[in-house]
Amino acid sequence: MATPTFRRIDLTLLTLSLLAVAVNAHNITAILEGFPDYSVYNDFLTKTKLADEINTRQTITCLVLNNGAMSALTAKHPLSVVKNILSLHVLLDYYDPQKLHKISDGTTLTTTLYQTTGNAPGNLGFVNITDLQGGKVGFGSAVPGSKLDSSYTKSVKQVPYNISILEISAPIIAPGVLSAPAPSASGVNITGLLEKAGCKTFANLLTSSGVLKTYEAALDKGLTIFAPSDEAFKADGVPDLSKLTNADQVSLLEYHASPDYKPKGTLKTTKDPITTLATRGAGKFDLTVTAAGDSVTLHTGISPSRVAEAVFDSPPVVIFTVDNVLLPSELFGKSPSPAPAPEPVSSPSPTPSPSSEAPSPLAASPPAPPTDTPAGSPADSPAGSSENSTSDNAAGHVSPTVIFTVLAIVGYSLC
Repeated sequence: MATPTFRRIDLTLLTLSLLAVAVNAHNITAILEGFPDYSVYNDFLTKTKLADEINTRQTITCLVLNNGAMSALTAKHPLSVVKNILSLHVLLDYYDPQKLHKISDGTTLTTTLYQTTGNAPGNLGFVNITDLQGGKVGFGSAVPGSKLDSSYTKSVKQVPYNISILEISAPIIAPGVLSAPAPSASGVNITGLLEKAGCKTFANLLTSSGVLKTYEAALDKGLTIFAPSDEAFKADGVPDLSKLTNADQVSLLEYHASPDYKPKGTLKTTKDPITTLATRGAGKFDLTVTAAGDSVTLHTGISPSRVAEAVFDSPPVVIFTVDNVLLPSELFGKSPSPAPAPEPVSSPSPTPSPSSEAPSPLAASPPAPPTDTPAGSPADSPAGSSENSTSDNAAGHVSPTVIFTVLAIVGYSLC
């Protein structure tokens, strides 16, 4: 029988587990819906799919612009440029008003979401935050020689230590971001990008089959391409594609693209099966997605394939490389199932032999995909919560049922 001390320890661990499970991830668009002054900013988080990436991050600071500043910005630039600019306004650390005024040495460079795109050489993906005289805090590009053209205006909302939303006076513009070429969707050279990314075999198949025209027709409305590398076509288990009928080869190649813009952040938050260009009716030629941390895996029903970083990402088109050819079960059959157990055969008076016993045919259940392990709170974050701190449904909460359960457990443990 467990002693009272051990019982208290066990119940305390259970209490902590319940609290950990009860905390929900934040939802940036749901939070900003309560602030109409940032409706344009919120709308473009959705259009650029940056909201999905923000929602997968545990510790984040969004520097928001009011409707006037956002309207002036979006009126001059295409969606792909707007996405790059807004990515520079998403800091991968937690900053609230107190922390802004306690920066070591008065200035710091902090990483932004733009740095994770692979398109930010040097300090292009960093933001300079400087505590200025008179209580002002300035923001600017971390590229040497850049000015602090923006300043902290006010706090919007905080959920310590997960997400902080701060308003700034003007956009942070990194050198070269506005002048970067932004090709129209219809002008994307699919085969050129694929060949440069080491997917020449796939590019040749698209051209010879005529499926390239299907891809190009889908560009303007949104397209996500999953391109197997040349090495993927040489891997063991890849069937001889030349033996497929023309119709089946077309379906196979169409299966490697989805008729929508799905950057990696969107894939990481996808719960339902995603349709492909080959989808014909419910459940046909779909892909399922699992994510663990920053890793994304596609499942076809035959074998999984890991999604690498995007080789091209300019809304509404994104091209990924994948490490395996995607083999749809509609063409190549389901994954083999374990053989059923043999029927017992009766005999007059057999003498069982240990060596003749067959092993159990039951297969173990496949392991569940690993889950993200949340990082701890930043060590340098302030202990106190701001006046706009919250823990509502849009930003992470503990349900009343769980609170009641926890209190009951704690009370019982003290008996």
